Amino acid sequence: MLKVLAQSWPLLLGIMLLMLGNGMQGTLLGIRGGIEHFTTLQMSMVMSCYFIGFLFGSRMAPEMIRRVGHVRVFAALGSMISAVLIMYAVAPEWIAWALMRVLIGFSFSGVYITAESWLNAASTNETRGQALSLYLIMQMIGIIAAQLLLNTADPSGYVLFVIPSILVSLAFTPILLSVVPAPPFASTKPLSFKRLYKASPLGCVGMFLLGGVFSAQFGMASVWGTQAGLSVKEISIFVAFIYVGGLVLQYPIGWLSDRMDRRLVVLWLSLAGAAGLMIPPLFTVLPFGQTPFWLLVLVGALAGGISNPLYSLLVAYVNDYLDKSDMAAASAGLIFINGLGAIGGPLITGWIMGRIGPDGFFLFMALLFGGMALYTAWRMTRRQAPEAQGAFTPTMPTISIVAVEAALERPDVAPRKA
Repeated sequence: MLKVLAQSWPLLLGIMLLMLGNGMQGTLLGIRGGIEHFTTLQMSMVMSCYFIGFLFGSRMAPEMIRRVGHVRVFAALGSMISAVLIMYAVAPEWIAWALMRVLIGFSFSGVYITAESWLNAASTNETRGQALSLYLIMQMIGIIAAQLLLNTADPSGYVLFVIPSILVSLAFTPILLSVVPAPPFASTKPLSFKRLYKASPLGCVGMFLLGGVFSAQFGMASVWGTQAGLSVKEISIFVAFIYVGGLVLQYPIGWLSDRMDRRLVVLWLSLAGAAGLMIPPLFTVLPFGQTPFWLLVLVGALAGGISNPLYSLLVAYVNDYLDKSDMAAASAGLIFINGLGAIGGPLITGWIMGRIGPDGFFLFMALLFGGMALYTAWRMTRRQAPEAQGAFTPTMPTISIVAVEAALERPDVAPRKA
């Protein structure tokens, strides 16, 4: 792994700086929206627009890369991100923010695709798995560290919008000056939804529900914290621990899923997520008093620690029913399904929070986890477990099909024959 780090550190450093900027803007907008007196519904629309842009970017960026090349797309979208991050503070209107969130979601999607193409080109079959692991770790570290930077200035001013803009601009320097030439880009067309659903109904339904969970965590956590009266420091700690949980539990859960029926792992994780997320609402309706902050942090870590491995777990489960030649196409379809679910996540979360208060944030995710558990239990009565399972490969909702294809080139992810 040290050899991979020595070869790819400029690209990995750039990715970490990009995630610092992205992680800051997502949380900062929720806090600043409260200062600007935006309603919960308005903020939910703003947050949802990121996932609309991200979904469109994942479909359109490959064609842009084929037409003008990786470097031009990377530089153009990076400039767009840096400009939008400044414009948030210049135009504090929710409609303007919504439009800018579409742009920034589109741009980040294209940037991820381009960066992952370079990472793939710089890796060999022997080092590709390690490179992907380092890539995911650097993404997580960037998002977690971004929450700490929120405490460096007043969110009602301009400085916290300038910092991520600078970080994003700096991110492109090591990448553009040191990466190897990217290979010709050939996008993967997903399987038809009918074929994908036939291959794995649980994978499709689970990925759609999980999209709502992820978008609620990424888009609405700071909106919830503002509505609940948390300080900026408390919000930053809460959001950071969502990703700490995802980083810590990814590999243990993956190790477990390689050694038993993956559906059982999905079932128990979903039940644990639903139960854990019901703790804050129960404190509200029962005479326990206010939920202690330390318990809220643990609940956030549990939610992130379950949702991130579940994403990888569902991808691995779908691949257990496919030939290796179909895995990349299936993964492209799953990414799209997850994106569709993500668009509705903030909107529904905001609507529920507007009706019942801050606890709606936890209740929405608990309902999605509960629905996933029920559907998993039902599917286990309709189908036998696959005869053989391939290896679990850690992934994240932020990665593109390029990184998925890179992971599938590892020889250990092919389904094992019975």
